[in-house]
Amino acid sequence: MKHGAPIDHFDERVAEDLEFDVIQAMLAELAGCPSSEKRAESLVPSKDRIWVLRRLQETDEMKRIRAGGHGFPLLEFDELGREIKLLSVRDSVLSEESFRRISTASRIMNVVLDVLATSDESWPRLEAVLEDQEPNTELIEAIDAVFDAKGHIRDDASPALSQIRGDVTSVRRKINRAFLRAMKSVQDRGYLADIREGFVQERRALAVISSYKRQVSGAALGSSNTGSVTFIEPGACIPLNHELDMLRDDERKEIRNILRELTRNIRRHLPAIKGYQRGLTELDWIATRARLAGKLEGSLPQIRKKPGLHLLSAYHPLLLQTNKLAGKETLPQHVELHRKQRMLVISGPNAGGKSITMKTVGLLQMMIQSGLLVPCHSASEVGIFNAILPDIGDHQSIENQLSTYSYRLGRMRHFLNVADASSLMLLDEFGTGSDPELGGALAEVFFEELYDRGCFGVITTHYANIKTRAAKLPEAFNGSMLFNRESLAPMYQLEVGQPGSSFTFEVAEINGIRGKLIERAKGKLDKRRVELDGLLGDLHKEKSKLAKLTNKQLRAELEAEKAIAEAGRLKEAMEDKERNLNTQLEALNTARVRGTKLSQFVDRFQSGKPNKGLLEEIKTYLAKEKARQEEHAKRGSKGKAKSQAKRRPNHQSDKIVVGSLVRLRSGQERGDVVEIKGDLVTVMFGAFKTKVKRNQLTWLR
Repeated sequence: MKHGAPIDHFDERVAEDLEFDVIQAMLAELAGCPSSEKRAESLVPSKDRIWVLRRLQETDEMKRIRAGGHGFPLLEFDELGREIKLLSVRDSVLSEESFRRISTASRIMNVVLDVLATSDESWPRLEAVLEDQEPNTELIEAIDAVFDAKGHIRDDASPALSQIRGDVTSVRRKINRAFLRAMKSVQDRGYLADIREGFVQERRALAVISSYKRQVSGAALGSSNTGSVTFIEPGACIPLNHELDMLRDDERKEIRNILRELTRNIRRHLPAIKGYQRGLTELDWIATRARLAGKLEGSLPQIRKKPGLHLLSAYHPLLLQTNKLAGKETLPQHVELHRKQRMLVISGPNAGGKSITMKTVGLLQMMIQSGLLVPCHSASEVGIFNAILPDIGDHQSIENQLSTYSYRLGRMRHFLNVADASSLMLLDEFGTGSDPELGGALAEVFFEELYDRGCFGVITTHYANIKTRAAKLPEAFNGSMLFNRESLAPMYQLEVGQPGSSFTFEVAEINGIRGKLIERAKGKLDKRRVELDGLLGDLHKEKSKLAKLTNKQLRAELEAEKAIAEAGRLKEAMEDKERNLNTQLEALNTARVRGTKLSQFVDRFQSGKPNKGLLEEIKTYLAKEKARQEEHAKRGSKGKAKSQAKRRPNHQSDKIVVGSLVRLRSGQERGDVVEIKGDLVTVMFGAFKTKVKRNQLTWLR
């Protein structure tokens, strides 16, 4: 299938910077056929939104149809490129193996088409891949008429072959009888060696002691390594073996004729066979992507029409795999870039996760634009960028005598030439590699220039002037990687809204640098700089405490809401029980009164005499009772409706969908809905995610 327009400025360096080449290698390893392996190795992200959306939907459909128990077959087939070439040549003859391949492909295609046609669910993208395919039984029937279930040519593939194989069986029996007679004769005379017989030059031969070889009639076919045994074909078997050779030659010629005729027969199905090659290789490429999605726990995000992204519970796929093998936890990241907040500057300590967060954004974006599902929440939203421009890591070039800083200046020159409003910049350790003060000033100018070009970006830095500039520009914003000052350990979590401290001295302390040296280093700095770094660290600590308190408060509110809901439920249950008891008591009294009245009618009834007046009285009583019952039922339904209306305030819970803004009915905290499963709604309250019942939420927008 035709590839969409590739993203601009994609090259080997871009793929390596974001480890997209590792994803390509994983895809190639999971490929089922050579075509898929080649496509994995040459995969390039696309800037064509329609192409990207279709490839993502194909991958998602394949993942779901395989997991859903729909009977979708394993795509275990051999490609048919050689067979298609031969069928295009007049008078060519396919081999037995070629017919097996074609038969297998046809059977798989028929099963796929049947599954798609009979499934209760709709699979529009997979159906579109096979839109020109039709089930074909003629081709299979033609091959099955020649080959048996094991792939061997049938004896009855033609009358001539049946006769030849019958003759072969008869001659073999004669050879076997003649050989056994000769063996008995030689054995009786004591000429036979212990091994008795051998198989030489595809002939059964007697193992004769070499000193007696001239006493045995037949043709010597060879001898043992030591020369003590000579292998002799009995004379009576020689003409029979010759006859068998002639029959085998006849068999080969007849098989050739059968295959030639079968090739001529299926040549008219060449369009269908080309369709198998095209359709099955495309399905295998989709299945390869689906296998990767299963391995990386990939999901299908929403695709925006404009550049930008909102990643919820996103993971770096390679880090997730590494940590899973090591039994370590991987923390999810939440990152959002949109037109009014498009350049994120991340600061914080070394080894705190800045680069991983940035690489997560870049790699997931590149995978999505390649049609690959990614490990993030399905409520995530991602736009399409025309270019993804990373500058990550140390690229010092000995061959070209370029320092790291020179290399990065060259990359920056390139970015300044090509970046625009549809570009995603990913710049790691922005501005480093030169004199801190001078390099920082130049980096600030570069940052402003990139900002003015309207591009999106995630930038990691330690430079205070870059953090300050991001705080002043309306469409740029700061973020920091959290650091626990009490345990002196990074928390690997991104927090948006303020720059972070580099925690230089804290990290030094973790790595065993003596306190005296750290204090001497602090003395070398401007006192205000040390105080500022300390204030930033304290601010992080306070924000962390506040986040814990907020989460604690939210949990308390949820528990309170649950308790209130449970109390309300118990109250309603008690009220219902009381109403039921009153209703039963009223019904019992009514039944008692009716029973008394009916008993009076029975007492007044006179058998054998006219009871006209009594019957009229009974009819009147029954009519009044019926009217009273209908009125009572009418009043009851109105009262019930009124009480339900009173008890049910309009929280518009039915409007809640993924992406809705909601709040707890028992509090003022607002959050975004990220998942709905039945009556349970998963809500993100800041960095706190929890599951709440729908009836405990109020829809806001």
